[in-house]
Amino acid sequence: MDRLQLLLLGFPLFLFCSDLVSLFSPPPPSPNKVPQYRHQQHHSQPQSTRPASDFAATQVRGSGYGNVVELKFCVSCSYRGSAVNMKNMLEASFPGIEVTLSNYPPALPKRLLSKIVPVAQVSFIVIITAGEHIFPKLGMVPPPWYYTLRANRFGAIASTWLLGNFVQSSLQSSGAFEVYFNGELVFSKLKEQRIPGEIELRQLIGSRLPDSAFGKNLDGVWS
Repeated sequence: MDRLQLLLLGFPLFLFCSDLVSLFSPPPPSPNKVPQYRHQQHHSQPQSTRPASDFAATQVRGSGYGNVVELKFCVSCSYRGSAVNMKNMLEASFPGIEVTLSNYPPALPKRLLSKIVPVAQVSFIVIITAGEHIFPKLGMVPPPWYYTLRANRFGAIASTWLLGNFVQSSLQSSGAFEVYFNGELVFSKLKEQRIPGEIELRQLIGSRLPDSAFGKNLDGVWS
């Protein structure tokens, strides 16, 4: 093979190996959370020395402690920006609440097919670049479509790589944006076919807090 064939064969192999490394590499450790001493100091102050407005503010700040909200979304669908905004909104609305972000994976058959697509990509590119050596060793005559693709080798390789990436991205997409509160599903994009609004999500979480009065008067507190 000439240098062009080596380049066209080596570049997809390099990308494929980098995908495998990123797939099997362990995730980075999550940073340790800094204890929120400020909230504890507010609670430790004697209540008799604070006006009613300060007591209401402290009650709002402590409303989220001990509760967990999980936002499971499709990473390949570009939902991360919406998830981060909702995480910041919930943490500001209910200080002390724990909000976690995670990927909602597609079904198992789609995940398995998405692993096969890169292998098929590289195999097809190898056939295009070195088919005149591969087919004779297999005891086969090169089919007519091989000569058609070989006549436009660069375009065939580029089309194979782009089409394979598109198919792989579609297989890895779940289209989900699921919201869980303490393990209970409170909103599902797979059922509603839409992403919740920030006000809607704040009301859904506020109405499920242990202090039901806070959930009922949520709009009045923040108005």
